[in-house]
Amino acid sequence: MVRVNKANLKHQFFIMKEALLYEKLEKDRVRCNLCAHRCSIRPGKIGICNVRENIDGKLYTNVYGRTITQHIDPVEKKPLYHFYPGSESFSIATPGCNFHCLFCQNWDISQITNEVILETGQEAKPEEIVWKVKHAGCNTIAYTYTEPTIFFEYSFDTARLAHEAGLNNIYISNGYMTPEMLDMIGPYLNAVNIDLKAFQDKTYRRIIGARLQPVLDSLKKINQMDIWLEVTSLIIPGFNDDPGEIKDMARFVADELGKDVPWHISRFFPAYRMKNVPFTPIETLMMAKEEGLRSGLHYVYIGNTGNAGDMNTKCPWCNTLVIQRSGFEITRNFLKDGHCPNCGAKIAGVWI
Repeated sequence: MVRVNKANLKHQFFIMKEALLYEKLEKDRVRCNLCAHRCSIRPGKIGICNVRENIDGKLYTNVYGRTITQHIDPVEKKPLYHFYPGSESFSIATPGCNFHCLFCQNWDISQITNEVILETGQEAKPEEIVWKVKHAGCNTIAYTYTEPTIFFEYSFDTARLAHEAGLNNIYISNGYMTPEMLDMIGPYLNAVNIDLKAFQDKTYRRIIGARLQPVLDSLKKINQMDIWLEVTSLIIPGFNDDPGEIKDMARFVADELGKDVPWHISRFFPAYRMKNVPFTPIETLMMAKEEGLRSGLHYVYIGNTGNAGDMNTKCPWCNTLVIQRSGFEITRNFLKDGHCPNCGAKIAGVWI
């Protein structure tokens, strides 16, 4: 890892670190094997994510240690409802993303150019982040807000140190990572929430700039690892709200991932380049929830509606309320060692 001074950046110094998971090709090209785009990058060029650059035939990450946010959040905000509920998570992100979603809620930090990225952020080494987490009294680090896959080297080094310090690591991700990347980070990840943004490849290509199958592959691979998994789907009117598509999505989660995997159905709010698209009707969200329950899912939640009842956890066997939420806050937790207080059934999750 070296510090480089680039004249075109007004003499600002920044950390550059050689990337992991890439291969050298002919004529100084490189192929990045971090995400499913597997970009082939010519010398002097960057990948789709805007943060990985080919310099003289070597691939570098331009966001190592470059935090654009450091914040303490309730773990429910991720959202993770079955992983240490009621706890706080130290959340970090760097600029950039390997998706270009037209509806991005965090577009101001994810959809910026390489030049701006190189002048953005606050430097924080992995050991500094781990120290801050422990000092804040948090037991988890969440790599979130932008896509953690694109700052893999940074999150990987931080996650290893956090693991050694007895802390938990959380990825909030779009799921576009390669199997190689998952194999590397897997031993240090404790929980993941993956956005399943649609269930048609044409939708992924049209409004995200990616493909569906790699996301499904990542979901199935993560589900086979020792990592707690939850899934979130933002329902957008006119794009992924067809009842048939929602039914297929629910069945995939239930049949391929398992009935104990929590599914978060989130309401769309107009943003970025889709400000002309209306809010998701409550009726559509309720239909999606009913479809999830019909598919056999035990835990289906609705987010972004302000209705606290949609966020409560109930025992799937006797329908007893076991966790009551208001916003991102746990108001009552009736669990007894992870079991329903009424019928004694095991409630799936990782509990305090």
